[in-house]
Amino acid sequence: MAEHNVTVTWQRSTPDFDYKTFDRTHTWRFSGGQIVKGSAAPAYYGNPELASPEAGLVAVLSSCQMLTFLAIAALKRFVVDSYEDHAEGTLGKNARGKTMVSQIVLRPKVVFGAESVPDSDTLQSMHHKAKYNCFIANSLLTEVILEPR
Repeated sequence: MAEHNVTVTWQRSTPDFDYKTFDRTHTWRFSGGQIVKGSAAPAYYGNPELASPEAGLVAVLSSCQMLTFLAIAALKRFVVDSYEDHAEGTLGKNARGKTMVSQIVLRPKVVFGAESVPDSDTLQSMHHKAKYNCFIANSLLTEVILEPR
């Protein structure tokens, strides 16, 4: 099986280390060389201009769903011109009362080439097959809701 490596680094940049004021900015460095600056969510004293781990989780699920859908479409010989998802993650509590990303709603909108538009039932089947086969969705306890637009 494939391995996927990410290096996450943080270093104190403030004179204090108080819970409410320490800087939560950190870096996600991917093996391909990409670098993403991250922080905590604003509710947890993070920088609202940077990606939070919660938003990152929503993004990777949406990305996995999209890539799986595109593969299915290509194998079925449907030409996809564009794919857009307005995904949303919601925090909640698990059975032990711990905070978790309890639900992620994916709202994909797919535009097909004029000569290759699937009928409604086929499109729904493709979305659900993508959800069923997405590696990330299969790794989560979070409820994943699919609402194609």
